[in-house]
Amino acid sequence: QVQLVESGGGLVQAGGSLRLSCAASGRTFILAMGWFRQAPGKEREFVAGISWNGGDTNYGDSVKGRFTISRDNAKNTVNLQMNSLKPEDTAVYYCAGAYGSVSLMSYNVAYWGQGTQVTVSS
Repeated sequence: QVQLVESGGGLVQAGGSLRLSCAASGRTFILAMGWFRQAPGKEREFVAGISWNGGDTNYGDSVKGRFTISRDNAKNTVNLQMNSLKPEDTAVYYCAGAYGSVSLMSYNVAYWGQGTQVTVSS
């Protein structure tokens, strides 16, 4: 019913910026949406989440102040603006949707995208 497709990943120099986009098919207006990432040898990490109406956002401690999540329900898209990128941000980034509170997204994800690679060089 819901399919999520990420885009915008790539190679960027440390200190630079990237904008990731998640294009959704199906009705995602009712979903809390967010981003997770997983680096080689590391556990999956919550990055950012946004409520169904965009009124609430939540960020992982490692990206606060650098990343911004937004959504455009009319276009059925979710974006992640990543600034001041660091080599430790290198990971596969996954778009996700959940039927529940944005604060509990890490435990209630119902839909996952295929992932997009972000590599930050030093």
